[in-house]
Amino acid sequence: MTDVVMDFCGVLVDWRPERALEGLYPQGVIDMFFDPDDPYGFDHYDALSDLGWSDERVLEDYEDRHGPAVAWVFRMYFEHRDRTIVGMMPGMADLLRDLDSRGLRLWGLTNFTTRFVDIARRACPDLALLGGVVISSEESVAKPDPEIYRRAQERYGLDPERTVFVDDRAENVDAALSLGWRGMRFTDAEDLRSRILGIREPPRSPRSVSAPSPSVPSPSGPLASIPPVTDPSVPATSRPHPDR
Repeated sequence: MTDVVMDFCGVLVDWRPERALEGLYPQGVIDMFFDPDDPYGFDHYDALSDLGWSDERVLEDYEDRHGPAVAWVFRMYFEHRDRTIVGMMPGMADLLRDLDSRGLRLWGLTNFTTRFVDIARRACPDLALLGGVVISSEESVAKPDPEIYRRAQERYGLDPERTVFVDDRAENVDAALSLGWRGMRFTDAEDLRSRILGIREPPRSPRSVSAPSPSVPSPSGPLASIPPVTDPSVPATSRPHPDR
């Protein structure tokens, strides 16, 4: 293994969008704004932001559907978005430093906006250990679309067989597996540490050895056969989390 590619929210960083509105509105208004059953609610427009929609475009479209009063709530969300990044997920700063010290290359692959990634970097200095981050809003494509994984692979020169992708959503891990990457579904830092450090390298083809010429006796006798090397599979676990 040479590279570890990690999701942001729910893996590297603790992102809580509701914190942007805490103290600004009654809880009932906050619950209404984040209603997951609203087909044109926060989740819908957050996904469009992740695909590159500007704040202005989101607010304009949201106001057309919900009216100016409710659109003002979204405006306040944008203005206070710095509050949403709580910090690193427990244990992940230590794990990043440990993996970096072992010579592994570390990368990010996130359904997020550039603005949010910048906020996360300011709030979480250990994210500087990442050699780079592929951000969906800059690519106009998001996980689990295989295209965003291909771009990361090409941009960072990843060898699929020696690359581990970590995400907290099964469909995102499955997309990486479909491209020949290794994949792990995140639960917590300690579980991830044990699974990453327990990986063995994939088998390499043994070098072919020519048989000695019949006219030249071999001083060491017949060549012994080389036993195959096996590569144990890595188990996956599950835990739902907002897509990031």
